[in-house]
Amino acid sequence: MRIKNNEVAVFAIGGLNEIGKNMYCVQYQDEIIIMDCGIKFPEDNLLGINYVISDYSYLVKNRKKIKALVVSHGHEDHIGGIPFLLEKIPEIPVYATPFALSLIRGKLDEHGILNTTELHEEHEDTVLKFKKLSVSFFRTTHSIPDTLGIAVHTPLGAVVFTGDFKFDLTPVMNQPSPDFQKMAELGQEGVLALLSDSTNAEVPQFTKSERFVAKSLHDIITGIDGRIIFATFASNLYRVSTAIKAAIDTGRKVAIFGRSMENGVQNGIDLGYLDLPDGLIVDADEINRTPPEKAMILCTGSQGEPLAALSRIANGTHRQISLQPNDTVIFSSNPIPGNTLSVNHLINKLMEGGANVIHGRVNNVHTSGHGGQEELKMMVELAKPKYMIPVHGEYRMQVIHTELAQEAGVPAKNTFVLSNGEVVCFSPEGSRIAGHIPAGDVYVDTSGTADVGNVVVHDRQILSEEGLVVAVATIDYKHKRVLAGPDILSRGFVYMRESTELISQAQKHVYHVLRNEMAKSDKPKDSDIRKAIIENLSDFLYSKTERRPMILPMIIEKK
Repeated sequence: MRIKNNEVAVFAIGGLNEIGKNMYCVQYQDEIIIMDCGIKFPEDNLLGINYVISDYSYLVKNRKKIKALVVSHGHEDHIGGIPFLLEKIPEIPVYATPFALSLIRGKLDEHGILNTTELHEEHEDTVLKFKKLSVSFFRTTHSIPDTLGIAVHTPLGAVVFTGDFKFDLTPVMNQPSPDFQKMAELGQEGVLALLSDSTNAEVPQFTKSERFVAKSLHDIITGIDGRIIFATFASNLYRVSTAIKAAIDTGRKVAIFGRSMENGVQNGIDLGYLDLPDGLIVDADEINRTPPEKAMILCTGSQGEPLAALSRIANGTHRQISLQPNDTVIFSSNPIPGNTLSVNHLINKLMEGGANVIHGRVNNVHTSGHGGQEELKMMVELAKPKYMIPVHGEYRMQVIHTELAQEAGVPAKNTFVLSNGEVVCFSPEGSRIAGHIPAGDVYVDTSGTADVGNVVVHDRQILSEEGLVVAVATIDYKHKRVLAGPDILSRGFVYMRESTELISQAQKHVYHVLRNEMAKSDKPKDSDIRKAIIENLSDFLYSKTERRPMILPMIIEKK
């Protein structure tokens, strides 16, 4: 991949053909601006994986060109990867809005790199000036406070990244409405390329205002007699503030469970977004002594996360809170792609425990933070981009978004449905696809290790689907004899007591493999013997069962 001296390059390291892992870059000559650095939650087939981050190898290789990481807002799919990026390139200065910055600080502190990171607060009127590029911001609305669009100004015009947005004209919590004037001014000045949120490209309407959901939630909460368990994203201060206001209006005490929820509420208080009266927030002991009609529990776990507070309450493993008859659980969120099964399982578990569960759009307890088709077209009309690159969406969403852009006046030849790592270059002569950079998935497991490779994940999938067979034998290499075994152990493959004939045949099979391999050479290699056992035993078991378990040979050598 080669970028010419007069070209502006735009590429995604994450966020295309997927929901999550948002990370977009603008490069001109020897300067790179990074916009967002998120994670993606794993699909069900990624066993033992907590989340997925991007491959940062191109940025590591070009670290001297990076001028800044600028953040649009504080959701995990836009900031969750920052600690992992900074562990590789600690010198990158990070610019973020106040609420996002408070969340980022918490992440960096957990990783032990807070004191070595250069952090800056950005606002809608902030301008960052570098030698060849500059960055400005414009106000948008989303499902979290302090959301901004980002404009990277280049010699060929601005590359505008909308971030996650909708046009909410009646936002809650005293948040300002979108700055249409500034968006239009960017369009008048000349937008080279628009990178726009595609999440709701399939939704043919305007997205409902957060105030609509706030009224609906308030009406629902004030009509409930028993204890309320309110679950939402810790970062969604709009929903948190709505729940707390309803608790105040109905004379309820509030207990907060989940570390991220505690941190989110505290950040909201510190930044002045939440104004809580004294005595409203109580601990677990007091909420357990409070009459049900005067109690509300605010917790994490709306995505069915097994270790979150709500899942532990549902499973009866929470050490402070137990599910009570006539509890009402409100899910004020929609499942993230990949979490639907977990959320459905959690809802079933709660209902089995006797709780009433309120969830979904049908109850008006959630609205999207992303604009529908009419808002997407309006963004194109305001920005008037020369080129259009749909981002933050699965492939079909990106395709539909390009069609919407064409309806709003962008020529079809100037729209790009890209993949992660694909580089598009713009010059005075036009545009071209300039090749690819590394942009694969990197897996992070429960230990926080960010080097779980594809081979490991593949092995886990085999173990989950086909099981494990262990072949154990003691060998005297010197005299070329099998001294003990081979013994066959099955885990998750067949039930050994009911498969004695198969196990016996497998033992004989491995015995003959051992004898044949030792007869081939005066000094047989341990690795050759293991390989032969795996290949031969795998073929034998497949011929008998049409399954291929993982084969683990254990060769004990007599000294």
